Amino acid sequence: MRRRTRLAGLVAALSMIVLLPAVASAHPLGNFTINHYAGIRVGPHGVDVDVVIDMAEIPTLDEVAILDANHDGSASAAELDAARAARCTALAPQLHLAVGGATLGLQLIEAGLQLRSGSAGLNTLRLVCELSAPVSVSDGAQLTFSDTSYADRIGWREISIRGDAMTVTGPASATGIGRDVTERLTHYPTDLLQQPLDQRSLTVQLSPGGPALAAIHPDDASPLDGAATSAASSAAAAAASIPGGALIGSVDLRHLSPALVLLGLLLAMLAGAGHAVSPGHGKTLMAAYLIGTRGRPRDALLLGSLVTVSHTAGVLALAAVVLFAGRILPPERLYPILSAVSGLTVVGIGLVLLVGCLRGRWSAGAREHSHRHQHAHEDEHAVAHSHGGVAHVHAPMAAPGWRGLAAIGIAGGMVPSTAALILLLGAVAAGQPAYGIALAAAFGVGMAAVLSGIGFALVRGRDRMGRLAARVPRLERLQGLLPWGAATVVLASGIFLSSQALLRPAL
Repeated sequence: MRRRTRLAGLVAALSMIVLLPAVASAHPLGNFTINHYAGIRVGPHGVDVDVVIDMAEIPTLDEVAILDANHDGSASAAELDAARAARCTALAPQLHLAVGGATLGLQLIEAGLQLRSGSAGLNTLRLVCELSAPVSVSDGAQLTFSDTSYADRIGWREISIRGDAMTVTGPASATGIGRDVTERLTHYPTDLLQQPLDQRSLTVQLSPGGPALAAIHPDDASPLDGAATSAASSAAAAAASIPGGALIGSVDLRHLSPALVLLGLLLAMLAGAGHAVSPGHGKTLMAAYLIGTRGRPRDALLLGSLVTVSHTAGVLALAAVVLFAGRILPPERLYPILSAVSGLTVVGIGLVLLVGCLRGRWSAGAREHSHRHQHAHEDEHAVAHSHGGVAHVHAPMAAPGWRGLAAIGIAGGMVPSTAALILLLGAVAAGQPAYGIALAAAFGVGMAAVLSGIGFALVRGRDRMGRLAARVPRLERLQGLLPWGAATVVLASGIFLSSQALLRPAL
């Protein structure tokens, strides 16, 4: 019965990854993010600051390794309770509060540290710090607040401020006045996920008067001398709010049966296939290259294999960064670099194709046209056709070389998918690194099978068009433009990918 339960859990979890790709990125803002909320309440005699740090799955892995005092591979409720005050104390110097030009020291009153269920059996981490600073607020005093913690990490950043028997005014840019967008990072607005709020500082004016606010006692923090919130109960409660979280959290990868292993690999392949048919992933680029260079069916299969090797190697390399150097080199910063290298590689391929087209045009201009059909048979690979009684001979487009195939395959798989990375890290966290590598490889095989199939179908279609073009002059002229169109598409794709990676802010 227990084995059947584990099997059903894995089937449900990976099936949801196949059918609902968002599950593989359970955190609304992605698996790499560190998200911030600061709720400020200012009264006549003091300022209270409610700070929440919500870490997604990848940064949580680093934190758990530090919190794991007994080195058993997990952070227990006792270990979380022991660390909550120290974590808030370390965070406080990066929270800067000033009223009337005087810098205020924030005193820690309550703290909370909980693990919550995330994607693929991984956890997310929630740090809550309740801080306070006594001060007599005079009429017209200016309050400034800034949060400089985790400055180089991506994520949501929100500052909210309310007056308690005080009136708070500020410029139009002070969007946090009286407003709590995410309800303390518990509900992220879907319409803002593509452009997350990035509010790192706030400046407002204070004056006496206004309604008094009711006292607030967050249920995810407790006094420093009180009992800590149970991490296990917090995780169970949070799982229900994550798509598929309860199912994924039920998977026990520590006890794998052969049937479980095979089923997991099959579903990982299906997940990779689903990932390949989603927008992007170089399908247009690969198709243009195969068509423009007169690629053969075997070239399409080779490209798929190269994408698998490149993608799996990228996933393994990024996982190593996450596990061993995540604090030194945040993994999300590697994505723009990999995207830029991939884009520049594609630009180089496009330029090579364009130069080949120009050379072909120059050669065609120098070639003599014969009126006799026997010249059309001097090259067994040449194509002869006639317009108005005049025969023409055109050499076919050159087949792609192995260097070009290798370059396009590496460029297509260089940027690893987050879904495959999460599958690998989830297995590593469960003590099954070999199985995690197998899942990542199976994911790549699924991607390659779909991409190879698409390339194979396109090559066959191009060949049929070539046979039809021998009888239809308009199609023949169109076929002659294919290399130019392919070179243009590849070059434009490379320029677009490179510019996107180089111009957008670092992740």
